[in-house]
Amino acid sequence: MKQFFLAVGLAVLTSSAVDAQTKSKKVTSTGKAAVTKPMAPILKNSIDSFSYALGMNIANNLKQQGIEKISNAALQKALDDIFGKRKSLLDEQQANMCIQQQLQVNMSKKNEVVRSKGNAFLEANKKRAGVITTASGLQYEVIMKGDASSATPKIQDTVIAHYKGTLIDGKPFDNSYDRGEPLTIAVGGVIRGWTEVLQLMHIGDKFKVFIPSELGYGDRGAGADIPGGSALIFDMELLGIKPGAADPAK
Repeated sequence: MKQFFLAVGLAVLTSSAVDAQTKSKKVTSTGKAAVTKPMAPILKNSIDSFSYALGMNIANNLKQQGIEKISNAALQKALDDIFGKRKSLLDEQQANMCIQQQLQVNMSKKNEVVRSKGNAFLEANKKRAGVITTASGLQYEVIMKGDASSATPKIQDTVIAHYKGTLIDGKPFDNSYDRGEPLTIAVGGVIRGWTEVLQLMHIGDKFKVFIPSELGYGDRGAGADIPGGSALIFDMELLGIKPGAADPAK
């Protein structure tokens, strides 16, 4: 509970205070920064103004986390109990569990919306001429054929590949071409969609690959750029294969 409100409250207060201080400074004709006088209370007194501002900050932060509705009465009860030094209705462990469970529910709902859009896109995409759909649901399109006589990567191999990744709306999230350096990575060390399609490619092949969420990053997503439930699109080019050790079980 303490950790949650430190993240939601104190971090927001700190950033807001810094922003407010920055905005309150004006540059005079001498080039020196002049600080304006503190703002007079807008509500009945300074505590009312501070409390309202705090409520705004916390509410905005909660909305950013997908929380659209809370019980004002229950929130007020918790505040009264803590500030009044009365016994709270939940202990700290129970409170943390309640918060985590609700955040997971909200995240699941958000992911489902993203996943539904991805599934609709893939359903339409598989009907296009040239798109091949595998048993797993992976889709790919051969853009350019390379050396058909070369070997295809095995699960234990390492590959050298160029790629560009976008969401289904075209928003880019990664691009080795822009970095000017291809990726070198183990075939078995990437998302399932990559592991599957790499084993279908010959050196020099260029594929456009469409990866369902469950073969990508799933509900967890990846950083700020790939929301949970996202279908992914990759332009992939296999440049080389570094054979790995043979599987001793075979």
